[in-house]
Amino acid sequence: MSETIEIQAEDGTTARIALLGAEPVSWQVGGRDYLWSGDPEHWNRHAPWLFPVVGASAGGTVRVDGRPYPMAQHGFARDLPFTVVARGDDSVTLRLTDDAGTRAHYPFGFRLDVTARVTPRSLAFDLAVTNSGDTPLPYGLGFHPAFPWPFAGGERRAGGGYAVEFEEPERPFVPEVGEGGLLVRSERELPLDGARLDLDPALFTEALVFLNARSRALRFVAPGGEAIAMRVEDFPHLAVWTRPTAPFVSLEAWTGHADWAGFAGELSERDSQRLLAPGASAGHGIVLSLED
Repeated sequence: MSETIEIQAEDGTTARIALLGAEPVSWQVGGRDYLWSGDPEHWNRHAPWLFPVVGASAGGTVRVDGRPYPMAQHGFARDLPFTVVARGDDSVTLRLTDDAGTRAHYPFGFRLDVTARVTPRSLAFDLAVTNSGDTPLPYGLGFHPAFPWPFAGGERRAGGGYAVEFEEPERPFVPEVGEGGLLVRSERELPLDGARLDLDPALFTEALVFLNARSRALRFVAPGGEAIAMRVEDFPHLAVWTRPTAPFVSLEAWTGHADWAGFAGELSERDSQRLLAPGASAGHGIVLSLED
């Protein structure tokens, strides 16, 4: 298991952040953990960061200046060790920079900083992507936290009382996910009642991807009203995912998304991929909070 760093807020809220992937592996409020355990029987991750792409790449590669580079789903940052840049009682900043290994997949100079901070009943992240090279940097960034389902009574079933509530009403249609995890242009309809999606394991044959969502926050709500909330800054796409028999649900925030089926262009032309000028930095934010 990767080495972890524990941080603690004044009310006793704690988080543990792994050096591998800068991944939060625990977030405890009142002694109870609200992050998924990472049980490998269902999914061996907790809350990975996705970089430099989000989702699958057509053919398992990205193209830069006409040359293909192998690229795993969701990129490589989640599987690489970060270094500690700063550390306090309630916060830690971890950094990933390019090296020969990353350039074999992504031929760019970059720096990715992840700052985690605990406050009472909350866990916040500030992300900074910096272009340390001399050419424009195409990047995608995402957060993929999972939470126990159920986490406060009720059952993990249709009609079990759990729901995802969006900040704003969303379109009740999401793109279908095709072969290899690529998005296709056809859509499926969801039983979304304005801003509320009652959860049913049968919904999740694939991720529910809300492209260019209106909401900047969403809540995983228990039958009694207790909720795990996620607020995002500069993540235009949201997703909800689980596996049909897995006792968790994941609320995701993305700057980009998987390739559309049939895409054969350059990485810089990928739909929703950001382009960062040489020497420039971009900031993104996430706040998780437990609400009564």
